[in-house]
Amino acid sequence: MTAELVRGQNHPLTRTRLEIRISAGDPVIAGATLGDEDGRVAGPERVAHPAAPHLPGLEVPQQAAADHRLAVDLEALPEGVHRVTVLLALPTGVGGPSRFGTVAAPFVAVTGLDGTALVSFTITGLDAESAVTALELYRRRGVWKVRAVGQGYADGLAAMLRDQGLPQAAELAATVQEAVTRGMARTIAPPPRTPGDGTRVRTAAGLPPEEPGPAPQPPPRPPAAPVPPEARPPQQAQSGPPVDYRHPGRARTAPPPPPPQTPPAEPGRPPQPVAGDAAGWTMDERLYNQVWGMFEDLARSVAAYRSAVDFADSRQEQELQRVLSDPRSRIGGAGDEARAAAGAKHTALVDRARAVLDRDLAQLTAESEVVEPALPPAFAGWASPVWHGYRVPMEIPMAMRLGDLHLPERPELRIPMLVRLPLERGLWIDSGRSRSGPDHALGSDGLRRAAVDAAVAHAARLLAVHPAGEFTVHVLDPAGSATASLAPLLESGVLREPPAAGAAGVSAVLSRLTRRVDLVQMAVRGGAPDALPPDLDTGEQLLLVNDFPHGFDDRAVTQLRYLADEGPAVGVHLMMVADREDAREYGPVLDPLWRSLLRITPVPDDHLADPWVGHAWTYEPALAPAGSRVLVQVLRQVAEARRTYGR
Repeated sequence: MTAELVRGQNHPLTRTRLEIRISAGDPVIAGATLGDEDGRVAGPERVAHPAAPHLPGLEVPQQAAADHRLAVDLEALPEGVHRVTVLLALPTGVGGPSRFGTVAAPFVAVTGLDGTALVSFTITGLDAESAVTALELYRRRGVWKVRAVGQGYADGLAAMLRDQGLPQAAELAATVQEAVTRGMARTIAPPPRTPGDGTRVRTAAGLPPEEPGPAPQPPPRPPAAPVPPEARPPQQAQSGPPVDYRHPGRARTAPPPPPPQTPPAEPGRPPQPVAGDAAGWTMDERLYNQVWGMFEDLARSVAAYRSAVDFADSRQEQELQRVLSDPRSRIGGAGDEARAAAGAKHTALVDRARAVLDRDLAQLTAESEVVEPALPPAFAGWASPVWHGYRVPMEIPMAMRLGDLHLPERPELRIPMLVRLPLERGLWIDSGRSRSGPDHALGSDGLRRAAVDAAVAHAARLLAVHPAGEFTVHVLDPAGSATASLAPLLESGVLREPPAAGAAGVSAVLSRLTRRVDLVQMAVRGGAPDALPPDLDTGEQLLLVNDFPHGFDDRAVTQLRYLADEGPAVGVHLMMVADREDAREYGPVLDPLWRSLLRITPVPDDHLADPWVGHAWTYEPALAPAGSRVLVQVLRQVAEARRTYGR
């Protein structure tokens, strides 16, 4: 049973590996400090925040959001740490609320890794405060406890850090706010959806319609392993313009046109869905925001249904316990009547919730049937007719499709999984047996082949959605085992060089890409992009690695980790086909590498969770239909365009 705490109350912790979930009505910054027995923080290195989100035993989100998850391993904390204090602050300079009194009361829950709720705390009574100490985990006589704090600070994050004895509080607070502002500027979140802008307004099962408000940012990824701030190029050190990878055509100064109006609905019927009815600058942005809106709507509707079913189960259990606790009702017809009445109430509640869910699912299905045919190539499935009229684009799209997501309540309702471009995280395509989804009948060899096929499909899409010559793929196949799967890339001629084989080939490619990352980083730091060698390809690069770690020595593994950490910021991205069990011999040295990559699978697998309600979404990769030649045909156009433009 969950312990609901009030301000100042504490509760013992029965687990040492925990997850702290935070929900707020608006984007907030979440962080944590590691203190001694007196709660004093030794220095900035003992503070986890968006610019430095990872400490031993502690990981916090890298961006402001309405919902957060913090990971804590109490046994892995540094020696001398007796207190973990969870902090919340409002971001400054982004047009949001400036005090907690104008937002919904933040809700904090401490759970086990399996989602079991241990304690919860709603932070009420806030007014002018812009930062708040939410709760603290503290060790007393060798036993860990949690205390609900809820202490607010009107002077903001700096005052809160200063109160914990941090002398560099003002500088660290400025660093945190700068990192959050920079990150939010890079992210286009779905705009607020209100009844007046032609978007959906739905009623969750048993709940009134939600008040209009800012939509949460889309959850493109599970938490990634952080990069230490000292390993990143300092943005403030630039004395000249940085290397700009954006296409000039993406610059826009005109205001966005209004979204298409939804046709008026007949009385008693839901409104007719329209593709692109979300706000945005272009139709692609409208469709992108609409897809994320569908994802959110499905997540909320299913969450409301599951909550209603849980309530019905709990209510039935309580009523039956009351019946059984009375000896007079255990015999005779009274007990049977009470059980029948409890069962009837349970059935009525579940049926009512299911009816609301079915209504929402029907509306979402109708919307999906309208939106899916309207998606551009970057967002569309490989079976879409849009690929028959494919032409190499002139500018980079804002996102691309990695696959589909669905929930067990309606498996046939698929929501496209869109990830922003350029990729901020590398991809790990798991060639091992599923650890969360159902077992697959392909066997070990079949899964490895399917993983490479999926990698080729994703690489082909990346090539297809970029302008000619703006994206280059390198392939490492140390044992030469993926020739059949790599056929579309080889036949079309899009690979500038054949797949690298053997230890020498692996070393050569890794050294070349590592040198490219170093050169671009130096140019960015020195503010001298014109000093780059004229033969350096400044376009986006993808390194596709098959069958890792076979063919990799310690130096190659180190280079690969470096590319995974530092490459995305300067246009070098990693896609690995690997089974984590095969890399067990390296021990924990590769754990940061796995955490830095987004794990996807070649077969359906329910390993992805959203940050709002924690649903386990089943992911299916975006693959070409069996027997289709669409990949080769599209890639041939890419290769021809590259030859035409001389890139």
